[in-house]
Amino acid sequence: MTGRDLIPFFVRCGLAALALVWVVTSRAVGDDAPINVLLITSDDLGLHLGCYEDPVARTPNLDALAAQSTVFRNAYVAQASCSPSRSAMFTGTYPHTNGQYALVNSGYSLHPRFRDQTIPNLLKPAGYRTGIAGKLHVAPESSFEFDQRIRVNTRDVVKTADAAAGFIDQSGDQPFFLMVNYSDPHWDRENGQGPWFYRDQVAGVPAKIMTAGDVQPFAFQGYRSDEHLDRVAGYYNAVHRLDAAIGLLLEQLQESGKADNTLVLFVSDHGAPFARGKTTCYEAGLRVPFMIRWPGLTKPRTSLALVSTIDLLPTILDAAGVAIPDHVQGGSLRRLTQGDESTARRYLVGEFHSHGLMPFYPRRAIRDSRYKLIHNLLPGRDVQSRMDGDPSISESRDREAIPAVFEASYQQFADAPEYELFDLAADPWELSNLAGDPALADIQQRLTGAMRQWQDETEDPLRDGEVIQRFIRNAQARKIVQPPVQ
Repeated sequence: MTGRDLIPFFVRCGLAALALVWVVTSRAVGDDAPINVLLITSDDLGLHLGCYEDPVARTPNLDALAAQSTVFRNAYVAQASCSPSRSAMFTGTYPHTNGQYALVNSGYSLHPRFRDQTIPNLLKPAGYRTGIAGKLHVAPESSFEFDQRIRVNTRDVVKTADAAAGFIDQSGDQPFFLMVNYSDPHWDRENGQGPWFYRDQVAGVPAKIMTAGDVQPFAFQGYRSDEHLDRVAGYYNAVHRLDAAIGLLLEQLQESGKADNTLVLFVSDHGAPFARGKTTCYEAGLRVPFMIRWPGLTKPRTSLALVSTIDLLPTILDAAGVAIPDHVQGGSLRRLTQGDESTARRYLVGEFHSHGLMPFYPRRAIRDSRYKLIHNLLPGRDVQSRMDGDPSISESRDREAIPAVFEASYQQFADAPEYELFDLAADPWELSNLAGDPALADIQQRLTGAMRQWQDETEDPLRDGEVIQRFIRNAQARKIVQPPVQ
């Protein structure tokens, strides 16, 4: 089941014109030249874009990119926590395989086996110039072979675009791999300390600021209070700043003359930093925007195929003509971007371990085209009352801010049963747990069997209850567990 076959006015308007230029000139020049790769990631972005039918978001630049791309509607990250998620992007393997179980600041890092098997390390022998702008957030950073590390506040959209343009220009005729990691719409802090908050503007962007009266509760939360809607508005302001940033970045790429020979991939590292989103195995945590513009290959379309961010590495290596290592657990999306859905996987999986060292709360999730099963490996634990700057769970216990239809889901989130089963067609935000329903017993049994098969095939160490207890003991003692990699 590896799936190997598998801003301102000038920003809003400029990219629309660039879209027409790109369609006409795509791969018209240098068809035999190695393809460049521009991988763009956002931090903590859920499906809150115009091209994903969000009712609030105004994202003309990403919408224009989507119109030129294969847009994946059912894309999962491997784990809805920054470092583990990015480790999966860089290695094409799940965090339980590569060892980056939690954030780097908790002490976890890639297993030594995978430290020379990341995207930049595999592209460099093929002649690529490699660069990264913004956060890396996978350890150890010294093992990543980037020719240039661009230190820039990626919330400053102009400085980031200019820095990226400099890297592209300096690459000359050498093919490049550039990863641009935007901090928006992650919460911010003053000098990395103190309470989390959202900056409504940075260097005047976005030009128009949203307030609580302009937004509505997230569909996956339903939580409503004046304070919370202020937080939601701040999130959307950050999303709009991200959109402006990407507009400028792609404008710089177009002006470089290299857009027609550059593979552009855009993805988020996980869902929004709000309760029932980030750090969960719910759809609002695992499911993210993901689009690919592949010159000369992409058929602009929407795909319902089940794809994962572990597919990023094999897709990029495939485009670059570099062999995909045997240990990679994802697959190239080349054929899907050409419209061939026959290569799509039947099941899509995600996982969670912890964000920091504690609380350690392992979960596994698997879904097919309709149903989804979550296995909470340590059920019945109250593990999380707050997510970054969102205290929705703790506030909801004291206030009448949660609609009745959400009450059970919030209780289940805080005190989870062993299994959760959802019909995503009828219940896309997972409010009604159907686990144990006799009418769905066959479906639950099938998904449970598929999950166990995936765990066996990927040698998931958390199949062993003693390993789970060792994680807990060591986390409490602030020690790191690195199960052996087979």
